[in-house]
Amino acid sequence: MTDAAAQPLLIKRYASRRLYNTETSDYVTLEDIARFIREGREVRVVDLKSGDDLTRQYLLQIIAEHEARGDSVLPIDVLTDLVRGYTDQAGSVVPQFLAASFEMLRQGQTQMLDQMSRGPMSGMAGFDAIRAQQEAFFKAMTGGMMASSGPAPKPEPREEKGRGDLDDIREQLSALAQKLSEMEQK
Repeated sequence: MTDAAAQPLLIKRYASRRLYNTETSDYVTLEDIARFIREGREVRVVDLKSGDDLTRQYLLQIIAEHEARGDSVLPIDVLTDLVRGYTDQAGSVVPQFLAASFEMLRQGQTQMLDQMSRGPMSGMAGFDAIRAQQEAFFKAMTGGMMASSGPAPKPEPREEKGRGDLDDIREQLSALAQKLSEMEQK
């Protein structure tokens, strides 16, 4: 990864509300910012005059526009729970739960792709093309949400042969439940 890709892409918002890409010295749209993120880039949006960080506001706006176009990713009950979380932030575990859930999804995706590359088909001619298509499919299915700015974490090697994916999922859910329990006790 180049030094530029390792740093967040800085987008400056001018008083006219136009968004300026400081790397390419041109104006960008919300869709351009969404594309940068889907490509795995970290993006930071700041107000030129005040220096305020506006990243969260613009990320929410991108999600809202996708939802309005019918690209629904978030079910109504999830959106309702998010609104509830904002009304009772003191006791809300929603942000931590969402972060942990997305991390579990990212790890599961990484493990599956790693297993595919070590499986019996890995020696087959054209397997690399199939694997690349599978990665593109996951990226498209998650709307780029699972893209990370750095290399994906390597899954831990399996200690027991024949251990099923269901056991892995149970362990991850148990760990998540433990984290939530700890958060509720604080």
